[in-house]
Amino acid sequence: MTFSRRQLLAAAVALPALARAQGKPAIRVLVGFPPGGATDAIARAVVDRLPALLGQPVIIDNRPGAGGRIAADAVLNAPADGLTYMIAPNATPTFLMLVPPSQVRWNILKDFVPVAGIASYPLGMGVAMNVPAKTAPEFIEWVRRNPGKATVGSPGMGGQNAFLAVQLATTAKIDLPVTPYKGSPPMITDLVGGHLASAISLMDGLMAHHRAGRVRAIGIFTPERSPLMPDIPTFAEQGIPVSSGEAWTAMWARAGTPAAEVQRVQAAVQQVLKMPPVQELMAKSLWVSARFRDGAETAALQRAELEHWEPIIKASGFKAE
Repeated sequence: MTFSRRQLLAAAVALPALARAQGKPAIRVLVGFPPGGATDAIARAVVDRLPALLGQPVIIDNRPGAGGRIAADAVLNAPADGLTYMIAPNATPTFLMLVPPSQVRWNILKDFVPVAGIASYPLGMGVAMNVPAKTAPEFIEWVRRNPGKATVGSPGMGGQNAFLAVQLATTAKIDLPVTPYKGSPPMITDLVGGHLASAISLMDGLMAHHRAGRVRAIGIFTPERSPLMPDIPTFAEQGIPVSSGEAWTAMWARAGTPAAEVQRVQAAVQQVLKMPPVQELMAKSLWVSARFRDGAETAALQRAELEHWEPIIKASGFKAE
């Protein structure tokens, strides 16, 4: 194989730049949930494509536990040098700050800076196949007739999933204790195995099993049906007025991170989310919509959500154990 003078010149120019890129320190993206879960999968869809755009290694560091607090604490403890970020669902910054008693030692509005919104999606409920219910009203009736038998799984306590479970139990006037799990994978495993009556989850954990007849997805908690799964009814249309709006996932950095670094990563995330393969992966495999929001949009969404949920949570009297 022969090369033109132009190709050789381009290679000579590119090699030093490549060497410099390979010599750059790695960026860590912390995820507060286990590998294989929904948040981890969304994060990897983006992070796996960042090295080519940023010219340096980008790795995911899973720190599961406490609804994402462990990962958030680690970001806060890291230098604000543009080498440490966090990808988390909205439950981490919203519900960890609002649900008492709080062990959170940070304020998401002051101690972190939003980099970019990544995805939006509905939350839904699935029931085990050994539960004789195909709809939300049928499940509620089964719970009433079988006191003490039903629990609802949630990937952690004090988050949006757990609070939706509390809202559902309050609205339907049923006894439905929340069983917390360290992430979605073990929860879905128990649901499929019939060891857990029901679970509230991102739909990626439910839809493949629903389509295969291993669990039943009985409803989603958005005001309207999702175009990602138009055959799944909302709880509202089944006569149960429990709704959370769309859930979302975003990226944050520690406050004080150089603005130029935040903007550089934000621009790269935006490029990734424009890629058709990424959009297809998120929609068809993860059951979420690729949804870029810049830092300002994410900050506004964050503030609005805190204002929305704070009075609801206070009125419910819900407290994390």
